Amino acid sequence: MTGKVLWEPSAEFIRQSNLTAYLEWLKERRGLSFDGYGALWRWSVEELEAFWQSIADFFELRFHTPATRVLSGREMPGARWFEGATLNYAEHALKREDGRVALVYRSEDGLRLELSYAELRQQVARAQAGLRRLGVGRGDRVVGFVANSPEAVVAFLAAASLGAIWSSCPPEFGVESVLDRFRQIEPKVLIAVDGYPYNGRTFDRRRELEEIAAALDSLESTVLVSRIGRSDAIGGRTLSWDELLGEPGVLEFDPVPFEHPLWILYSSGTTGLPKAIVHGHGGILLEHYKQLALQSDLKPDDRFFWYTTTAWMMWNYLVSGLLLGTTVVLYEGAPAYPDLMSLWRLAEDEELTYFGTSAPFLMACGKAGLAPKEELSLADLEAIGSTGSPLPAEGFEWVYEHVKEDLWLGSLSGGTDVCTAFVGPSPLLPVRAGEIQANALGARVEAFDPEGHPVIGQVGELVLTEPLPSMPVCFWHDEEGARYRASYFDVYPGVWRHGDWIKIDQRGSSVIYGRSDSTLNRGGVRLGTSEFYRAVESLPAIAESVVVDTGTLGEEGRLWLFVVPAAGGSLDDELRDTIRRLLRSELSPRHVPDEIREIREVPKTLSGKKLEVPIKRILTGTPLEEAVNLGTLSNPESIKALL
Repeated sequence: MTGKVLWEPSAEFIRQSNLTAYLEWLKERRGLSFDGYGALWRWSVEELEAFWQSIADFFELRFHTPATRVLSGREMPGARWFEGATLNYAEHALKREDGRVALVYRSEDGLRLELSYAELRQQVARAQAGLRRLGVGRGDRVVGFVANSPEAVVAFLAAASLGAIWSSCPPEFGVESVLDRFRQIEPKVLIAVDGYPYNGRTFDRRRELEEIAAALDSLESTVLVSRIGRSDAIGGRTLSWDELLGEPGVLEFDPVPFEHPLWILYSSGTTGLPKAIVHGHGGILLEHYKQLALQSDLKPDDRFFWYTTTAWMMWNYLVSGLLLGTTVVLYEGAPAYPDLMSLWRLAEDEELTYFGTSAPFLMACGKAGLAPKEELSLADLEAIGSTGSPLPAEGFEWVYEHVKEDLWLGSLSGGTDVCTAFVGPSPLLPVRAGEIQANALGARVEAFDPEGHPVIGQVGELVLTEPLPSMPVCFWHDEEGARYRASYFDVYPGVWRHGDWIKIDQRGSSVIYGRSDSTLNRGGVRLGTSEFYRAVESLPAIAESVVVDTGTLGEEGRLWLFVVPAAGGSLDDELRDTIRRLLRSELSPRHVPDEIREIREVPKTLSGKKLEVPIKRILTGTPLEEAVNLGTLSNPESIKALL
């Protein structure tokens, strides 16, 4: 049942939290006291300059040049943070120099590697020297066609240390998907693997790599990471990873301006060229220190894992665990190979304290009837993070019943656009089934009705009414900012509209209801797709589903439901009737589908999101090639099969 309290932090848990240490610091250093998380949050969004300066001071950001002011003004877009300040992300990620383990790497084919902080610094120093030999300097783009591996982390940190700009795609991306991203930013150096393991197979990507390198006119050098045991040259100036790291170097950090580009992330690009989203060194440092330490309570003794690829912002978020001196655990491979217990076994083997995953993974484990606590010892596991899509109440309940009772389950929601979460966990608050605990500190999240009025206890558009330091510096090649403004500020001028439905209650907790551009609007009753999926996918006979409403403003269309039956099953009239009865009783008679069709798999983006909007466009007459870029799908044949 949504809202039911499933876990509460103990007095000792609260006492030992980073957030409590921050509150004590605020009292001692600033003379500020707050009665609970809600009061602290209100101060953090009302006194933006004081709050973000306190984050910089509390985490001892290393400014080479101090800022002339914290914030230029509160206008959006256009707010400028810490003007005049210089610093470097990599200097903070590599401030430890001791033997504590920095990275643990595991792959599904049995490889395992550890790097201490001292060893990581040494490798980054060598990579920095190698990139310098290749002519890389401030502002140059270094891109990775790389898996979630130590080489990716080393290459990123080496690039950042030089003031170069990092961007990455995983090796499973198709050639056109990679080129749609990398062509925009004109890289000088490509770091690339020649193959990768996935789902019990090893994939040779040398041919695709040749095509990518040949199509990037700006490319001067390719660094090849041999993963399949063969390291043939791919044309042009090619050197091996070992050659790049061939000479010792003295690690130096270029102190860049606060907003200097750190990395470029990309929107999904399902219906057009992906937006190249630029984030700055300073904004990411402030936000990730705050989010990882204060909201997620990561500490140096933690072993921090998130299942991700280098295409998803969660990879960047995971690597930022290094800022806190924690041990970051990387995994390369399929999440369900050889079975759905594989990542839970990883949690046991590597003594994970923080296990990050997606809501669909947790729901799939529940659907499969898994009970990790009965097979494994998860004594070290203290927290689970869930994101990617809303986690329904039954997902929360499965975790507490079948994984561990004394566990902090933190559901969070944000986006690539800001490389963080707007709403997420707080170590001071209870966990309630189906709910996100709180608005993140410094993030003035509100729910707006269509007229732009804030609402409480009602579903509305998720908006930010104050600037956030990790908002994009810009979009690449969007010099006038027109595409940036159109992406976030076209509905409510001066207010960031994120494109999600959210309900915020009086306690400050929230529920995300899916994308607002894929709303089901039947007879004037709006419903988020997450509510629909929660009902349909509660049926044991349904593995997964996708729902689309073809209606438009002022004109009702048809409601289509596509379902993937559970293994060994099929969609027959009896199951259709069961679905209709369930939706009639749990949602409303208006939300009974006009059409229910069986499909083999749900079409998804490369980051695992259901393809609701492109399917709607196709069903309303848009040609396939205009409605969706097949190169952005993880399973392109699925959309053709659906049609």
